[in-house]
Amino acid sequence: MKLIKLSLIVFTLGIFSCVNKETEATSTEPSETTEAKTPFDFGVWISADAKKTNEAYTKEFEKYKSAGIDEVLINTGTDPELLKRLVPVATKQGLKVHAWIMAMNRPGDSIALQHPEWYTVSKEGKSCYDTRPYVDYYQWLCPTRKESRNHVLSLVEGLAKVDGIESVHLDYIRFSDIFLPIGLLPKYNLVQDTELPQFDFCYCDECVKAFEKIHHKDPRKSKNTSIDMEWKNFRLNAIKSVVDDAYKIVHKYDKNLTAAVFPYPEMADHMVRQRWDKWDIDEVYPMIYHGFYNEEVDWVGYATKQGVTDLEGKRTKVNTGIYLPAFKTEEELKEAIVLAKENGAKGICFFDGPALTEANLKTIKETKASLK
Repeated sequence: MKLIKLSLIVFTLGIFSCVNKETEATSTEPSETTEAKTPFDFGVWISADAKKTNEAYTKEFEKYKSAGIDEVLINTGTDPELLKRLVPVATKQGLKVHAWIMAMNRPGDSIALQHPEWYTVSKEGKSCYDTRPYVDYYQWLCPTRKESRNHVLSLVEGLAKVDGIESVHLDYIRFSDIFLPIGLLPKYNLVQDTELPQFDFCYCDECVKAFEKIHHKDPRKSKNTSIDMEWKNFRLNAIKSVVDDAYKIVHKYDKNLTAAVFPYPEMADHMVRQRWDKWDIDEVYPMIYHGFYNEEVDWVGYATKQGVTDLEGKRTKVNTGIYLPAFKTEEELKEAIVLAKENGAKGICFFDGPALTEANLKTIKETKASLK
């Protein structure tokens, strides 16, 4: 998924990452006609390579489109010029384009690296600037500090200005994982039965000062921050504030805001301080990677329904994200697609495009045809 694509494919988005205004007006057509015309979109996440030719991308996009894929979520490393180059190539093949950005996790960000104070700080007092949790590409920026949040929002705006995109697609729009997916713990030789201080962020001076102003206490002095709901809610709201500001920015350019998020709101809240059902956002792509959680395929339906239910009455839509290596058979892949649709998702997205085999593409095409 980006400059660090190979690492991310192993560890991926998870270690890899709205109270909206009014419900949209319903169609004036009869309900049965509306249901028949309701689209179920198929998408893929891909990472762009500036060295790859337009001709090569044309072939890749043709492959997706011929299999029934409707949209590509492209990570250009927040490079608007590369995005401008790829948008017409994709749209010519009939694909919608979303500009995928690593938001609060900014590995190798040359501007941010000039400002060590921008980075989140653990309960141990160590900064992501030089002490990174889990993996070296975890370089999380503070969502509370004005300068770091404005830097992220400026990158969002740069992508939102690009003509022809459907949305700016936020990834890593959260804090670092306080809890890893259970299936990943053996990889890091970890047991996480409680909130461990080295994985608990952000205790930087700016966050502490802002929290103290509201609640008149220093979270660093708390004996058990895991049950301090004000402190947890402060951080949930810090991420929400970034998302809500991003929403205003992208809509100024007549684009939508979407995001890759953890499987369902309560789980995201617990694992990464992310409560996406309370955001101002158009669509979410929960990463329902059942293999990461040692779950079976039917969990795709369960987690999709949880998110859809939490968003009931709101206009935010759900697109179920699935991780291709977790499927043992094509029948399982088909089952996941059907479960996503049956449980209320408006679409499904695959991580990632290059991982799609010919058998996968055939399954996707046939399954899409069977859903009509």
